[in-house]
Amino acid sequence: MMSLIEIFKKELEAEAVVTRKMLERVPTELFDWQPHEKSMTMRRLATHIADLPNWTTMGLTTDGLDFQSNNWKEEVVNNTAELLDYFERSLNSARKSLNEASEDVLDQEWVLRNGDQILYTSTKAETVRMSFNQTVHHRAQLGVYLRLNNIPIPATYGPSADEH
Repeated sequence: MMSLIEIFKKELEAEAVVTRKMLERVPTELFDWQPHEKSMTMRRLATHIADLPNWTTMGLTTDGLDFQSNNWKEEVVNNTAELLDYFERSLNSARKSLNEASEDVLDQEWVLRNGDQILYTSTKAETVRMSFNQTVHHRAQLGVYLRLNNIPIPATYGPSADEH
C-alpha cells in the first residue's frame, strides 16, 4: 500500500503540470486586471497560486503560522517569467519537504493564527491537503479570469472547450 507521503508526492506532480499550464497563460499586460472591485487582481491571484506549494513545506516543517508575529509574504512578481520562476521554486520546496518528511509527522497539529485568534487547526497531513485544495480552487478562479479575457483554458481533468 502506498504511504500518504507517496500519495502526496504523486498528487503534487500531477497538479503541478496543470498549474504550470495555467500560469504560463497569464499575460504580464493583464497583471492588474480584476473582474470585480472585490476580486483579486490577476497578478495577486496568480502569485498566490504560485506560492501555494510553499504551504506544503510550511505544513510539514513548522507547527503553524502566526500572521501577527511572522513576516511571511508572497514574492512580488513583475512578469510571467518571474511568476513561473516563483512557482518552480515553491514546487521544489514542496518536493524537498515531502522527500524529507516521515509519516509520523503527519498526525502532528498545525495551527494558523493571527495573534490570539485561531483561524485554522488541523494535522500536518490536513494542511498539506488544504494546500492542494487551495491550488485547485484558485486555479479554477484563474481559469475564469483567463476566459473573461478570451485566453484559451488548458485541459485540466479532461478536455477543455479550447483543447481537445
